[in-house]
Amino acid sequence: MDLTGAGATFPYPLFARWFNSYAVRQGTRINYLAVGSGEGIRQLAAGAVDFGATDIPLDAAGSAAAGLPPSVLRLPVALGAVAITYNLPPRPRPLRLSGELLGEIFLGRVTRWNDPRLAALNPEAPLPSLPIQLVHRDDASGTTYILADYLAAVSPAWAARVGRGAAVSWPAGRGSTGNEGVAGTVKQTEGALGYVEVVYARQNRLPAAHLRNREGRFVSPMSFEIGSAATAALGERGDTPSLEGSLVNAPGRSAYPLVAFSWLLADPAAMGPVKARQLRDFVQWALTEGAEVAAPLGYAPLPSLVADAVQARFDRALGLGPGIPRPAEKP
Repeated sequence: MDLTGAGATFPYPLFARWFNSYAVRQGTRINYLAVGSGEGIRQLAAGAVDFGATDIPLDAAGSAAAGLPPSVLRLPVALGAVAITYNLPPRPRPLRLSGELLGEIFLGRVTRWNDPRLAALNPEAPLPSLPIQLVHRDDASGTTYILADYLAAVSPAWAARVGRGAAVSWPAGRGSTGNEGVAGTVKQTEGALGYVEVVYARQNRLPAAHLRNREGRFVSPMSFEIGSAATAALGERGDTPSLEGSLVNAPGRSAYPLVAFSWLLADPAAMGPVKARQLRDFVQWALTEGAEVAAPLGYAPLPSLVADAVQARFDRALGLGPGIPRPAEKP
């Protein structure tokens, strides 16, 4: 039986690779509509799809508020990062930004590229005397939630005026739909600055700013830095791996500060036993054999303890006992 899903555009490039590969290997077709986290949750709650996908952390209370029944499983399947991307003349090194300054930019308080605060972080070459053309999402988006969550953590002014949310009241800028929409607008607009999942910046040959992390180091959104952030954030929470919660602004010298889980949302009771087992088998494959395709696309595989906990959660929901052991490492 075919499976259908809808939700976040954030993990779509990885999902597309996974679903195509899995169909060839196992014969199970998985159709996915990248319509944004908010719409994916709505469609799952309405019973229009077999599973949803979101980058918005949902605990039991958040799931209930979104209209999802208690039986819905929240299963992280990958790690991704939000890139701050821009359209400027070629520079000798990537743009450097701090979280505090990024908050001032998205609040509309820093409006030109040659602002002294930007110049202080980027002394190696003059910044142009251009207005900063802000581009943001105009749909309910997990990517927006990740950025707003980060800015609320590092910018008291942002926390007080805007706060967290999948759809926020933007103080400045213009809207575009989906990660692909924001990337396209930035690419076409001189002086633009926006935020997209890393893969969309790469696909559009757009640069990604280096962000100052909690240790004061400027780091890029590469696979190692993404994985480092997740390991450090989860390490702060003790030995039991968490399958929910925010990973932004994690500690660690190499941690990139704009990192998040991507979750699948599924209700085995509503799907029925056949489809639920098919989705469970896909998740098993994605977290083991499929994990190796994450890094080349700009994502990072889950830490092994988290992947094992995901498998165990799904297996318990299906009455299959403890999670199936992970395959042995390749020599």
